[in-house]
Amino acid sequence: MPKSSATDRTHRLVSSPAGRIHLVEQGTGPLVLLVHGFPESWYSWRHQLTALAAAGYRAVALDVRGYGRSSRPDGVAEYRMLNLVEDCAAVVHALGERSATVVGHDWGATIAATSALVRPDVFHAVGLLSVPYTPRGGPRPSDVFARMGGPEEFYVSYFQRPGRAEAEIEPDVRGWLGGFYAALSGDTMPGSGTPDPHFVSPGGTLRDRFPTGRLPYWLDESTLDAYAEEFERTGTSGALNRYRNMDRDWEDLADHDGAPVTQPSLFVGGALDASTTWLADAITAFPTTLPGLVSSHMLEGCGHWIQQERPEDVNRILIDWLAALPV
Repeated sequence: MPKSSATDRTHRLVSSPAGRIHLVEQGTGPLVLLVHGFPESWYSWRHQLTALAAAGYRAVALDVRGYGRSSRPDGVAEYRMLNLVEDCAAVVHALGERSATVVGHDWGATIAATSALVRPDVFHAVGLLSVPYTPRGGPRPSDVFARMGGPEEFYVSYFQRPGRAEAEIEPDVRGWLGGFYAALSGDTMPGSGTPDPHFVSPGGTLRDRFPTGRLPYWLDESTLDAYAEEFERTGTSGALNRYRNMDRDWEDLADHDGAPVTQPSLFVGGALDASTTWLADAITAFPTTLPGLVSSHMLEGCGHWIQQERPEDVNRILIDWLAALPV
């Protein structure tokens, strides 16, 4: 097996409907496109880039539009899901490939699943980390979120009003990110019986419920610096605009209501992650919604930042799954 290290990585800018997409590439072989979530960047995949390259794959982690060195188009509607799907397809083609496996985490998992759904000509397999596939359907998303939490406000609703979350985050990006990562990490998340950090009290902020005093074990000071420096440079509106398009996505994808993703697929979740407990019914429905599911894994003691909290486990699962895919 060839050796690979971080020094083998190549940073590139490629054209896309966003304008440009920044990506980091490592290794040669079948293309595996890695798509991050909120509030992250290509750097979220640093452990996977090296492992996948060493296993004989061309691993490519991108900055989603609105993040990092990728373009940040003006206008909330520019961040609708179908635009992000076309960015992913444009990256594949810009790299001289006709098709790829796409793997996503958090919002990236939804981008990956939707990419496989609407561009099966480009994406022949899909891996989902932390957030299970839930087909389009049901009531308008903003109406669903508005009913959650009673007198408290669900974080998705809190993020949807332009400028509101920015006013909380941007005066202290580094502190906010550290608290947010800690709130959803297996070793630092608030315990049962404490206020849920996914909700905001009337007149309060999301940060009010973040744990303080220590970072999660996977997040050292230099890693937090790497994330904070990007958001301090770019601001957070591009990233938050993903949440502001959920009703628009629901309208755009009406023709795919209830549609399964049929390509060979993988799911990996953290047992302590609210994304897997709240969406347990979606996981139970995988035989219908992901009929090509090859394997599904739940990592005990793990929170939301799965590929950073448990990189060795995730790398092993990814590589075993990729090796089992049809050539």
